[in-house]
Amino acid sequence: MALFVGVQAFAQEAKLAPTPPMGWMSWNLLADKVNEKDLREMADAMVANGLVKAGYQYIFIDDCWQGGRDYKNNIIADPKKFPSGIKALADYLHAKGMKLGIYSDAAPLTCAGYTGSLNFEEQDAKTFASWGVDYLKYDYCGAPEDVETAKKRYTKMANALRKSGRDIVLGVCEWGPRKPWEWAAQAGGQSWRATFDLRDKWKDKGNGIDAVGVMDVVDRIAELGQYSGPGHWNDGDMLIIGLKGHKGPSGDLGGKGCTDTEYQSQMSLWCMLNSPLYMSNDLRNMSSATQKILSNEEVLALNQDVLGKQAERKIKNETWNIFVKPLANGDVAVAILNRSETAQNAQVSFADLGLMGKYEIRDLWQHQVLGKDKQWKGKVDTHETKVFRLKKI
Repeated sequence: MALFVGVQAFAQEAKLAPTPPMGWMSWNLLADKVNEKDLREMADAMVANGLVKAGYQYIFIDDCWQGGRDYKNNIIADPKKFPSGIKALADYLHAKGMKLGIYSDAAPLTCAGYTGSLNFEEQDAKTFASWGVDYLKYDYCGAPEDVETAKKRYTKMANALRKSGRDIVLGVCEWGPRKPWEWAAQAGGQSWRATFDLRDKWKDKGNGIDAVGVMDVVDRIAELGQYSGPGHWNDGDMLIIGLKGHKGPSGDLGGKGCTDTEYQSQMSLWCMLNSPLYMSNDLRNMSSATQKILSNEEVLALNQDVLGKQAERKIKNETWNIFVKPLANGDVAVAILNRSETAQNAQVSFADLGLMGKYEIRDLWQHQVLGKDKQWKGKVDTHETKVFRLKKI
């Protein structure tokens, strides 16, 4: 077995996820109580709320769906959680123009102690294909810490998926310790988690107790732009937008919730940095602010831009982070983040960002053209991110 996919196969891989995958993932809301009823209701809500129209395609089943293996060692779904079976759920989604993602682990057991796929890669891949699965999140709990084993295990599953007879996107989820951005694409993955699990919080306090927050993810992914592009994406983990301190996985280890301004910043930054977009709040019961953040098609267009160029952080200090992202039609997106704890007045010369001349400035959160200039100046609230689309004139 070849360790990595070949050059021709690598080119083919890019077609599986030409833009970052978008959808809703079950973990933060449902955890081990994931079930077909809630997933169908979430899909219905995605359609009704206009989120499918906005570009969100997937329902991702995370851990705890498994019911073990049958007498032929075929992996099966928990019959109490999924009485109709996974294929019926896939058919339900496909009929709505949506897609299904599922979860497994490169070890005997998953992170939550359910059935994993180690040594059953080809069999499980064929099962997933027969169900109509479109995406596999492949976790790494219970696996050895060295990088070579990770490469082999992910490559083995990638090869199995390619032999399954169905196009299935592979999301590598080893959380970053083995630097997957350096090898996961060659192993057959279309995206890779760059950090440990994101909690519903702005930033890790560095006390050894709290877990990763939005700013911690940004600081990791912002330095990995060279590895991002069509078919291979740096994954910043789930959107915590709208969770508001929901008890459960996202609420552990300091995840007490964020302000709507901070949630809007997460959306802005995930779109600028080309992270896959996995909503994780209850779509059946959203505030108008949450709905507005998740469904802003002008901001989502930055994430889904076909050029696939990740934003570069041009300015980085304790107060300001400024990102610049070239777009396929020649426009440029600029995001201005105020990391400080108070509102600040900004004056940003576009020339200082490498953008010479005058631009039409469109505010993508206000949905209006602000004017034509060589600079932007204005107030930025604490933890707010302004996002502009600049058109050269």
